[in-house]
Amino acid sequence: MPTSLPALRERVERKLELLLTSSFCEHSLNYSINSIESARPLSPTLLAAMHYSCMGSGKRMRAQLVYGGGQCTRAELDALDFPAAAIEMMHAYSLVHDDLPAMDDDALRRGRPTCHIQFDEATAILAGDALQAQALNAILGLPASSFLSSDQQLLIGRTLSSAAGAEGMVAGQMLDLEAENNAGIDNQTSNLLRLQNIHKSKTGALIKASVRMGALCAAQSPDIEALTALDLYGEKIGLAFQVIDDILDIESDTKTLGKPVGSDEGLNKLTYPVLLGLEASKQHARDLHDEAIESLSAFSDNSLLVELATKVVERTY
Repeated sequence: MPTSLPALRERVERKLELLLTSSFCEHSLNYSINSIESARPLSPTLLAAMHYSCMGSGKRMRAQLVYGGGQCTRAELDALDFPAAAIEMMHAYSLVHDDLPAMDDDALRRGRPTCHIQFDEATAILAGDALQAQALNAILGLPASSFLSSDQQLLIGRTLSSAAGAEGMVAGQMLDLEAENNAGIDNQTSNLLRLQNIHKSKTGALIKASVRMGALCAAQSPDIEALTALDLYGEKIGLAFQVIDDILDIESDTKTLGKPVGSDEGLNKLTYPVLLGLEASKQHARDLHDEAIESLSAFSDNSLLVELATKVVERTY
């Protein structure tokens, strides 16, 4: 798969533009209800909020991880496009809801007003709901079947839904909320395990799923050893991403990050710098990076995942 990370970002954004157009949504709706009714009218406001929340200056790292997982198992680019777009829509939904007043109450995301500020809270909730559903539709819907078998569609869809729900991202968000204002360091070891569990679910689950979804797009199903190695890579990179996130919340600035800094301290959250200190947290991120790279040793074609691992620990936003 001789392509660059910027080229893959452009590729998935073209697919996202398609998936977020009214004509595509209407086609999907008519297909899904199996009806001879004329196209049902869609809300322009809802579509605008979905597009606003999903497009913009996002890193598209999760989509790139899909392509990287597919590179390791020799999947075709065309087979990876819809799963890559799906993971980005699922991620966007999580950010919309995470920013709401009932959650983190943030007014800035990716350098511009959050969805509930740009529109309103009700629209933001519905836009998030719709993005979540459209993410699964991108995998399970008719267009994806041109490149993926029905068995692949179901397995990839299950991987995404499991990672996003009560076994993964949503569970991690709940654990994170429960940890707010209860971050006293009574026992460092137990608090580190607690923090790791939060981030393995809240951030790591979708990152791990991204890599696995890409691997599952291969024409020949990957063996259990390959999936286990890629899962380990995803776990290590997911944790490294969050460690760097915690560090940037201290060392960066709002303009660079595109979102408010210092919010973790304001909410009295458990973070790696709080528990380990700043320098030890940076070393922990480097160690996780090295362990992630080591897990890829069995794959002859792993350049995308290697490059992404380095970008995770060297990122400044």
